[in-house]
Amino acid sequence: MVIYLSTPKTDKVSEDGENDKLKFGLSSMQGWRATMEDAHSALLDLDNDTASFGVFDGHGGKVVAKFCAKYLHIEVLHTEAYAAGDLGAAVHRAYLRMDEMMRGQRGWQELQALGDKINQFTGITEGLIWSPKASDSNDRHDDWAFEEGPHSDFTGPNCGSTACVALVRNRQLVVANAGDSRCVISRNGQAYNLSRDHKPELEAERERIQSAGGYIKMGHVNGSLNLSRAIGDMELKQNKFLSPDKQILTANPDINIVELCDDDEFIVLACDGIWDCMSSQQLVDFIREHINTEESLSAVCEGVLDRCLAPSTMGGEGCDNMTMILVQFKKPFAQVKDASDAEQLTGDAGCSETHGAEENDSDKQI
Repeated sequence: MVIYLSTPKTDKVSEDGENDKLKFGLSSMQGWRATMEDAHSALLDLDNDTASFGVFDGHGGKVVAKFCAKYLHIEVLHTEAYAAGDLGAAVHRAYLRMDEMMRGQRGWQELQALGDKINQFTGITEGLIWSPKASDSNDRHDDWAFEEGPHSDFTGPNCGSTACVALVRNRQLVVANAGDSRCVISRNGQAYNLSRDHKPELEAERERIQSAGGYIKMGHVNGSLNLSRAIGDMELKQNKFLSPDKQILTANPDINIVELCDDDEFIVLACDGIWDCMSSQQLVDFIREHINTEESLSAVCEGVLDRCLAPSTMGGEGCDNMTMILVQFKKPFAQVKDASDAEQLTGDAGCSETHGAEENDSDKQI
């Protein structure tokens, strides 16, 4: 049951940053909800050529969202695929790695540190937190599953989080998504969805849920979750005979790789608290109307949050936590050095990708 405050908390956490390629602003607001369960990350310098942005919408607690904001981009860097230059495979592996890392003694310990005094997983007040030996290093991320302690059999948290992440490397944009947070790009003012909202009523999602022994009741997985993919929620991932992508609920992300061009203006990553109130095109239109008049991109984001905030809790929409990241591209993306480069820019990897794109809930999709 959702618990609302008598008056909304409208204080915002906002941030701005830029380098020679990108400029970003972000803002988050608790709103009417009794607790703030969103988290986010924004890194212009994942490495010398790559930036990373992510929004994480928690449910049942805040710790999984905070865990993802803290560790997901680090795990992207640790993958073999990242070293080989395959950003899509790297972020895909990092999503599944989150569930692996939150199990066992080390996972329990990290989640406890990110949570409150009340154990998020049992509801019991914990007096002492077991700590690893001083010789154990935080850099030994692959050893998490082997760390011993009183919670070595911890199967993972029963709260969870969506995850929508965008990596930008030169002209390549990689978007990964699990859940109903969303990434949208503005291309000459037209909104194109770069992610798909994972809802139980989608045919592929329904088939996986039912094949794994789950069910859908009133649009909710097993009568509880109104989304079909998420990190965490380990009680829905306990079938030892199924791979992680076949479970009732899965952290397996959709990956979308787009070649950027000079028609691309900005991307937006936001939790469903925004999308419940505005369509992708409405949000793009709002941003384009204000992006050149506000003093910062975070101020644009703050304006969106204020617009989406409901005047009361009667309707439900506009009462959720809200988080939004706006990333503006600085042009040009690349210099065309010769004829072969020019052909590549105007070929099948360029802006022609959007021609004839199908519409989804009035918003186009790449």
